[in-house]
Amino acid sequence: MERKLLLTVSIIMNLVFTIHILYRNSTTWNPTWTSRAAIEAEDAASVSCSGHGRAYVDGIGVLGGKQPSCECNNCYTGKDCSILLSDCPVNANSGDPLFLEPFWMRQAESSAALVSGWHRMSYIYQDGTYMSEALETVIRKLHSVVGNAVTDNRFVIFGSGSTQLLAAAVHALSLTNSSSSGPARLLASVPYYAMYKEQAEFFDSVHLKFEGDAFAWKNSERNDNTTQVIEVVTSPNNPDGKLKRAVLDGPNVKTIHDYAYYWPYFSPITVPADEDLSLFSLSKTTGHAGSRFGWGLVKDKTVYENMKRYITLSSMGVSRTTQLHVLQLLNVVVRDGGDNIFHFGHETLKKRWETLNKVLSLSTRFSLQKIKPEYCNYFKKVRDFTPSYAWVKCERPGDANCYEIFSEAKITGRDGKVFGSEESFVRLSLIRSQDDFDHLIDMLKKLVFQEGVEAHSI
Repeated sequence: MERKLLLTVSIIMNLVFTIHILYRNSTTWNPTWTSRAAIEAEDAASVSCSGHGRAYVDGIGVLGGKQPSCECNNCYTGKDCSILLSDCPVNANSGDPLFLEPFWMRQAESSAALVSGWHRMSYIYQDGTYMSEALETVIRKLHSVVGNAVTDNRFVIFGSGSTQLLAAAVHALSLTNSSSSGPARLLASVPYYAMYKEQAEFFDSVHLKFEGDAFAWKNSERNDNTTQVIEVVTSPNNPDGKLKRAVLDGPNVKTIHDYAYYWPYFSPITVPADEDLSLFSLSKTTGHAGSRFGWGLVKDKTVYENMKRYITLSSMGVSRTTQLHVLQLLNVVVRDGGDNIFHFGHETLKKRWETLNKVLSLSTRFSLQKIKPEYCNYFKKVRDFTPSYAWVKCERPGDANCYEIFSEAKITGRDGKVFGSEESFVRLSLIRSQDDFDHLIDMLKKLVFQEGVEAHSI
């Protein structure tokens, strides 16, 4: 009897210890859970790709446990991106802001964000919204330290890039149309960013119609002061980098201010933007175009609620993982008042513009946009504009299509007619990688040299 009792007690104790061990293993924190992810990130970062490419943790090469393979910059190839392709066309079309990549590589530790497998699995944050309160706070601080926008008495709204926010803003403002003269008209002054026209025509809303140039509308008979009008003002402008103001005014006019490029890299910060509806993009703030994040500052509550409804129904907010990433990046920016990143970016573009001006100053065939320097409240001095893009004009009467002239010289820009302008213009991107810019300059030198050869042969 005593032996049976001891056996029973032993079994019970073993069960208790087993359950305790299993429970302990399932709940006790493992302090090394980040090790594998950190090693993978370090492995990808250690692949040099000869300085002409990058390896990524999510690259194809990682399948099967292999080291990430190189993804080469334009015109480079080979396993380590060491081979420069001859006679390769320059990509000066895309607005990829890769000129800031070297800055973030220097900030590898401070900008890194490790994401747990259970991070923000819910649709909503604890306050019931789709927006990170911490991220909203740092965005307001960012505008305060840069001095490029007033955030007091404004609602902040997040979107998947300023592209989604633009669609949400146009939708929200078109709903306020009380006119009996048909849909609201969407306008922008030439040259304008093509996305405004493309979105309006793609969505084909009964509430909205793209009407083209704001100046043409202002001087036309259709401007009857009763038709609901929405004007998009891009400042600094894409493609020419100039600071712009609204062309239209009146009780029937609503305005969207696209300030994607209103940062010290590209433009003097002359005054804080103090508008009813302003849009910003992470793409041109930190260079992270692929993160697809933007935000708006909205004064009117009804417009804000209609924009929020649009974003909720189309995407249920922005990815929570993206918001974590953006929070980490913007914390790096604001910790020193933006001093490091804005000086780095401005100096990079300043050098690129100096190089470009030097090359094209030898040409009578091509000209660049001219913008008068202005006082910058951020840098506390008068400074030149250093826009994202060169807005090049072909001056010869025979060069009817500037885009084709550059294409024949193996330089792929963006046609002036895409911006509602004349075909005698072409836009060249100056914010891509250093490889892209160096290649662009090499090809421009050849084009300008050929101009001299032609002149001497006459």
